[in-house]
Amino acid sequence: MTQLRLKQALILVIALCLSGGVYAAAGPLNLTASSAGIFALVIFFLAYAVVMCEEKIHMRKSKPVLIAAGIIWAVIGWVYLKEGLVGAPEDAFRHTLLEFSELMLFLLVAMTYINALEERRVFDALRSWMVRKGFSFRTLFWLTGFLSFFISPIADNLTTALLMCAVVMKVAEGHNRFINLCCINIVVAANAGGAFSPFGDITTLMVWQAGLVKFSEFFALFLPSLVNFLIPATIMSLFVESQKPTASDEEVELKRGARRILALFLLTIATAVSCHTVLHLPPVLGMMVGLGYLQFFGYFLRMTLPSSLAKKRLLAEHAGDKKRLERLGSVVPFDVFSRVARAEWDTLLFFYGIIMCVGGLGFMGYLAMMSDILYLQWDATYANIALGVISAVIDNIPVMFAVITMQPDMSHGHWLLITLTAGVGGSLLSIGSAAGVALMGQARGIYTFMGHLRWMPVILLGYVASILVHLWLNKELFSVF
Repeated sequence: MTQLRLKQALILVIALCLSGGVYAAAGPLNLTASSAGIFALVIFFLAYAVVMCEEKIHMRKSKPVLIAAGIIWAVIGWVYLKEGLVGAPEDAFRHTLLEFSELMLFLLVAMTYINALEERRVFDALRSWMVRKGFSFRTLFWLTGFLSFFISPIADNLTTALLMCAVVMKVAEGHNRFINLCCINIVVAANAGGAFSPFGDITTLMVWQAGLVKFSEFFALFLPSLVNFLIPATIMSLFVESQKPTASDEEVELKRGARRILALFLLTIATAVSCHTVLHLPPVLGMMVGLGYLQFFGYFLRMTLPSSLAKKRLLAEHAGDKKRLERLGSVVPFDVFSRVARAEWDTLLFFYGIIMCVGGLGFMGYLAMMSDILYLQWDATYANIALGVISAVIDNIPVMFAVITMQPDMSHGHWLLITLTAGVGGSLLSIGSAAGVALMGQARGIYTFMGHLRWMPVILLGYVASILVHLWLNKELFSVF
């Protein structure tokens, strides 16, 4: 089994949320009923179908969406060129690309920190602790689930899912069926936990930033979100193997500076959030400052490495610890840029392709058309429930963007409902949320699209139950506009 690395798109949800809207608004030409628009839509769905078949055809998921994005925008450019409207597509594309560029820098810094923490053996130490504790598989299932649910409102659902997946993959190595169940549980728990906090998911922060729901009002979704997690988790736990992972007394020694790098990571997140909430500047500014923190600390580690090694060698020689002396002989200086090079470029390019594809479809008018149909011809309750299901396929980001752009006349209860459904609806499929997509890369070949799909009826049961709990528990909010 290849060594696991948390180099996926860390805190992608916060990055996307804080970077602002990344989708182009509808252009001056409505192409939804044109042959060009229909062709672009077909290309997008064909590309997404190839992405879903990644585990079968062994093709990187970035390839089809990159091609699809190019084709969609080429179609837009050709149509506007014939109409003599040359500048509009270029402006829309540049706007979308600029937003993604901010996102990409944000992600690179986050990935660098995660890779640095892995290189300093932080995750190995966490895995070793859980193995030494002798937790059973069932205990591990519930422990990682609850940690995912309660950490994601603060750290966001993607970050939480990646961290918990790393732990499970380390502890239960070789038990693929259990790892698959745990990954499904982690995705559901992380998405549910992110739904009742403005910083837990992109949809919640978008609604909060738009001033549609106040900060404290999000906590009305706590119980519905908890139900969304507990129902499928309870059923899935019945199928967890009744055994413990292989016992081990291994103790992992953290490399020098591990705890300080973790502290710098938290400081970096705080800096990025402060840039956005206090100074009203793009959060990528704070993340790049955070990269500076890590670079300065890396310089300190390199400069003080000889003296640190000399002290440790003296202690090891005095204690007669030959193994420790061997380890000290293989120590290499910490290099920030080697951590950057290990970023998951396939994931970055995949999200570029998706963002540009959906941006192009939005520019053609499809997002606005979807909102018009749902909110002008349907009841808001049914529309919001349907959008949650749709978000499992299309992704909740364009869904919520379309709803906010449309600004339908809805009560607080309905805005909370779409926040809940768009947040947890992505759990229905592995490709429905950033957490699921990232874990498919993290546990490649173990947590798969089909493996998740087998448990969709159970997850759907939790989805329906959470909606009913919200409609019952917060019924008074449906009359507040």
